[in-house]
Amino acid sequence: MARRAALVLTTALLASSALTACSTESPAPAPGSSSAAKGGSGDPITLGFAQVGAESGWRTANTKSVQEAAKKAGITLKFSDGQQKQENQIKAIRTFIQQKVDVIAFSPVVESGWDTVLKEAKDAGIPVILTDRAVDTKDTSLYKTFLGSDFVKEGKSAGEWLTGAYANEQGPVNIVELQGTTGSAPANDRKAGFADAIRADGKFKIVASQTGDFTRAKGKEVMQAFLKSQKDIDVLYAHNDDMALGAIQAIEESGKKPGTDIKVISVDGIKDAFVAMTEGKINVVVECNPMLGDQLMELTKKVAAGESVPPRVETVEGVFPQDKAAAALPTRSY
Repeated sequence: MARRAALVLTTALLASSALTACSTESPAPAPGSSSAAKGGSGDPITLGFAQVGAESGWRTANTKSVQEAAKKAGITLKFSDGQQKQENQIKAIRTFIQQKVDVIAFSPVVESGWDTVLKEAKDAGIPVILTDRAVDTKDTSLYKTFLGSDFVKEGKSAGEWLTGAYANEQGPVNIVELQGTTGSAPANDRKAGFADAIRADGKFKIVASQTGDFTRAKGKEVMQAFLKSQKDIDVLYAHNDDMALGAIQAIEESGKKPGTDIKVISVDGIKDAFVAMTEGKINVVVECNPMLGDQLMELTKKVAAGESVPPRVETVEGVFPQDKAAAALPTRSY
């Protein structure tokens, strides 16, 4: 009888031990850690990110920044390359909605045509963050915040450098403009800001303006056409560095000297542009910072947790004339 009682007791103890082992929980995440997101549930945040494409060195750096920051923050990233097509980005956003991600972020290839898909995200309860580029919509409730540069300000900075550089010149000053992707926020705003800065002085004339799609190859192609169609070109204003670098090839092949015969103004601040400045081929670069990853992840955590965020978060940027290029070059990370 005693032996039977001992056996029952041993069986009960083993069962209790097994139950305790099965109910063991992982330690609670530290407050403020990435895994403490979504209200402290312990589940990692899933971010769906629809990128424009890989059209430039700037965009490649931007993508790398987002991917590395997500990994560092412990955020699961679902990434889509839109290949510079709006329909691809819309399809990606709809896929993110079906996958029930926690947050959607994207850099819109163009400004208009987003209301329908953004409303779908809103109806699904998924907050949206705009990065780098804005959208043209009357319903600002369709997204939580916009993180990026002030493109109008960048265009103005480019124009202000030009008016200062030619302050003592009689003119005329003939300008050709390489625009970014047609309908995109940076193309629209950089054009508007530049035009506003030079408007007051009639000696500045934009004699030709055409899209180069933000690519080096297209920049070269369009600049070749400008050189054939325009007898006198004093200044090239390019909406990004890759187009400027392509245009520089065309200028050199035409027998002219970029930076001297034709002054070159560019926007972005990639390393190749700073090298070109040290070689005297670009006169000034207006910075547009692509390293948005860390700021994006912080905003992602906040909106996933239901916290309020500013409707506009601007990046810090500068203007680099040619004489500052050599000193700044070692610090360029993209």
